[in-house]
Amino acid sequence: MTDDTTVLERLGFYTLAGQPSSSRELVAEVIEAEALGLGTAFISERYNKKEIATLSGAAGAVSERITISTAATNHNTRHPLVTAGYARTMQSLTGGRFVLGLGRGIPAMQDAYGIPRITTAQLDDFAGLMRRLFRGETIIGHNGPAGSWPVLALDPSLDEHLPMGLVAFGEHTLELAGRCFDEVVLHTFFTDETTARCVRTVKQAAEQAGRDPDAVKVWSCFATIGDHIPEDKRLMKLVGRLGTYLQGYGALLVRTNNWDPSVLERFLADPVIAKVRGLDVVGTPDQLAHAATLIPDEWLAPAATGTPERCVAAIRNQLALGCDGVIMHGATPAELAPIVAEYRHTVGSGGVR
Repeated sequence: MTDDTTVLERLGFYTLAGQPSSSRELVAEVIEAEALGLGTAFISERYNKKEIATLSGAAGAVSERITISTAATNHNTRHPLVTAGYARTMQSLTGGRFVLGLGRGIPAMQDAYGIPRITTAQLDDFAGLMRRLFRGETIIGHNGPAGSWPVLALDPSLDEHLPMGLVAFGEHTLELAGRCFDEVVLHTFFTDETTARCVRTVKQAAEQAGRDPDAVKVWSCFATIGDHIPEDKRLMKLVGRLGTYLQGYGALLVRTNNWDPSVLERFLADPVIAKVRGLDVVGTPDQLAHAATLIPDEWLAPAATGTPERCVAAIRNQLALGCDGVIMHGATPAELAPIVAEYRHTVGSGGVR
């Protein structure tokens, strides 16, 4: 039987979900998450108030036990030695509680900012560079998909393994995660069928690469919106969040889930939706209510909603689908507290921790 001090390694959360009023909110959230016993604090990156190295350092400084994982940063926005130095500093600061998580980013944003689009080959190459640097290697004359550098060297006395994660959507990225990353974070609003398929893809790729498939941790990123949260916030976190994804890369999400693309076309062509960019940030209650009439219930179903009991049942279903952990996405630790309490209760009743 578990108690309130047991660390729930299979549960995580995203700090500073959405658009926080202040970056400093992270401090209280990480402290509270650690007190709740959550296993991992995930940090996403936005350039306005969520630069990931700064936030990672703050999270490490105010915590003692919780794992800190970036999900995600882009490898091509910093020199590889800067990224390696950041990761090494975080490992030293936290006593090894850091996971460097990478992702592809959003192509439209990268195009607008003049940032090169990221390829699978680049991610593979970059992960290899990080592994070599953390083994203390001096890399001379590297010329590969990630870039070309005369010399790369971090610390010749170093001989460590840097845990690395990958935010994955498509099949090739999932296979890459299985081959050479330690963790993979799936996307929010994946159907059960999609989630199970993604888990199989990762584990099979790991096995084919001669790795232990159980050693590659698959995280479900699962919208968790209990009915103890005010209704207007629930609408923003559920309809607003999915609506924003549909606006940003809806075709990919629809294709991945085998949803009807004509529904997406109608959603994007709607005159109300077309005037709002970022429903989960700036959408008004009326706009969100209107968006809810355009999104099928089955598209909103892959989420933990309702009472704490229902939320925990939905979270446990993600584990039953093969996921190794669940990121309770879109909620603060305070909002997650009743759900975590119920999860602990079911552990005490014989459930899986």
